[in-house]
Parts: sequence; C-alpha cells; structure tokens
Amino acid sequence: MMDVVREIRSFNQGRDPDRLTLKYRNMRASPFVFLRGTCHLFYDRLAGIGAPRSAPLTWVCGDLHLENFGSYKGDNRLVYFDINDFDEAALAPASWDLIRFLTSLWVGAESLSVESREARRLCEVFIESYATALGAGKAYWVERDTAQGLVRVLLDGLRERQRSQFLASRTDLKGRRRVLRTDGKKALPASDQQRAMALQVIQEFAAAQANPKFYEVLDVARRIAGTGSLGVDRYAILVTGKGSPDGNYVLDLKQALPSSLVPHLKVAQPKWRSEAHRVVALQRRVQAVSMAFLQPVVVGRVPYVLRALQPAEDRVALGGKSAQSASDLEGVITEMAKLLAWAQLRSAGREGSDIADALIDFGQRSKWRARVLDASIECAGQVRRDWSTYAAAYDDGAYSS
Repeated sequence: MMDVVREIRSFNQGRDPDRLTLKYRNMRASPFVFLRGTCHLFYDRLAGIGAPRSAPLTWVCGDLHLENFGSYKGDNRLVYFDINDFDEAALAPASWDLIRFLTSLWVGAESLSVESREARRLCEVFIESYATALGAGKAYWVERDTAQGLVRVLLDGLRERQRSQFLASRTDLKGRRRVLRTDGKKALPASDQQRAMALQVIQEFAAAQANPKFYEVLDVARRIAGTGSLGVDRYAILVTGKGSPDGNYVLDLKQALPSSLVPHLKVAQPKWRSEAHRVVALQRRVQAVSMAFLQPVVVGRVPYVLRALQPAEDRVALGGKSAQSASDLEGVITEMAKLLAWAQLRSAGREGSDIADALIDFGQRSKWRARVLDASIECAGQVRRDWSTYAAAYDDGAYSS
C-alpha cells in the first residue's frame, strides 16, 4: 500500500522551502488543488487502475486539467486560447490526457457549484466533443474571432489590458525605475547568488539576440506561480524591453524537471538534449502558434524554460466568486475538448506518435468512451481519499518542516 504522506514529501524534497510551504498549504484547500499539486501521484495511481489499451499514441500535455488552458500572445502577435502547460508532456496514450481532465472535472465540481449528476453530464459532453473533433480530422485553433461564450468574453476583455497596467500589478516605481514587488503574493526576494545566476542566463541569451539591450536586467525575484511546480527553481526577471518605465518586460525562468509520466510508459521517448528542450519542443509542436519568447536554456547542467510574462495571459474565470450558467460552463468544456483533439491531430505522426488516420479512427469508435469515463470516476475517488489522508497529516504537522 502506498504511503501517501511519505510519497509527497519524497517527491518534493529539495525544493525552495518558502514556496514549498505555500504549495503544501494550497494543497490542503481542496481535492482539486491537491490534484493539481500531485501529478506524479495521479500517474502512480493510474498505473494500478489502468486505462484503455486501444488508444493511439500521441503527444500529451500530461497535466491536463481545468486550469491548464488559458490565453496568451503568440509569436505572430495574435492572442490565442489553448493548452498552456507542458511541464509533464510526453509521448503517451491519448486516453491519459482524457482521464486526467475528466478527473479534474469530478474533483473540481464542488468549486464550480456543480452537483454529481451535472458533473457526469459535463464529462460526457467533453468526451463527445473531443471524439467528434478528433473524428473530423482537422486541427483548428481558438483566437478572438473564432472564440465563443466565456472564452470570447475573456479574449475580448484583453483588448484593453495595457502593459503599464500589467507592470503596475507586479512592480513598484522608484523614480522612473521599476523594481519587482516581492510581497509574498507573486514574488519573493532573490538571494545574491540567485540574482547572479539569472543575470548570467539572460546575458548569455541576449548575446545571441538581434537586440541585446532589450534584455538588460533591472531586477530579479523568486516567482510564485502554479501549484504543482511551487518550490521548483523559478524566477521573475524584469528587463528594459522597449524602455523604462512602461516598456519594460517581465520574463519567467523556470527549471524543467523530468515528466512524471515517463516512469509509467513502456514506449520509448525521444532523446531530448535536456528537459527544457522537451518542454519547449512539445509546446511548439502542440500549440497552434507558439508563445512569444519561448526558449530552452541550460545553465551548467540545469535546464530552464524562458518565456515572457504577458498582459494577455489569463484564464476563464470558473467557480469561486464567478458565477456561470450551465450553458456557459458547457461551452467552455466543449472548447477545451476540441482544443485537446486539435492538439493531438496537429502533432500526429511526429517522432513516434500515431498518424492522423489512427486518431480519426479512435475518435469515430465508441467502446473506449465508457472505459475512459469509468477510469476517471475511479481516479477521482482515489484523489479524494488521498487528499483526506494528506489533509489529516497536514493538520497534524507532517509538512511543517
């Protein structure tokens, strides 16, 4: 029998203690946040539960859930809504992303004010929408002109969001010079050693760029973001950009760790130059248009993913203080299902993934659908049990040191 408490502590060993404390506290909040923070545990469990064996191999996100879709500005300057987290990406059965997303719907139902019967219906909507889009065999994308419902509301709202407003939310002005705000909400102070490391990365990267002055570093902080990656080596880096004070840019530098899926996969993975090269290559492969500034960098032997933080980055507001109608929620779920299908079609036939014809055939078949739904129900029950074990241990002080 798995020792959940020991497994979580072991997996997170060596992480930044300040941000790891935040991660453990956040995971105590609900089974959904716990799911987001324990991707490794999910796949440990899925290996015992099993998934449909007939699913074709595809490039999966690996950590697909309700909050890993969002808006961003592509390198063509247009704003898109798409899957936006590829830390766990790998070559795996297509059903793995399906099961993880459906599990997030089950365990996130309470925060969405959705009862069990409605959660099941939304899961069935997701499966049907995914299968229909996959079976059609054509990869599309979601931008402002093609978005609908709450996704359209999100993308329309970004029209008025200015860089100066974005900078004001993350920095403080000292005269005409900005510094990163380190109030424990989005960032924490960096040590001299950490600042020097980040500076070295950006200087080496800038030297190969057409406009190196754009990347002149003004400030460095430890970034607070996400749930699963909290405690991983990660920095917010303020650079001159297009000029101070309101033309500054904020970069995100995040250590890339091995995918939690790979230990459970029997299929051979490509020999990536580094984990950062894996993350970036698969993000570029799967997204319709790549995010601006996305680059792999390696410092010594430590791989990092470098990208820009953007005013255009956001998520559809679901649950909490945001009330949405059943039709609005169904619309978002439908869009997410289509995006998953299009991502798999877009990356078909690459370095071991099955060709589009195999994916189309899978989408048009029906036997796997009930098995995927059943597996997600079993996974969701296990997540709730594991969270209960974790919550009790957390309350007893098991994660206080």
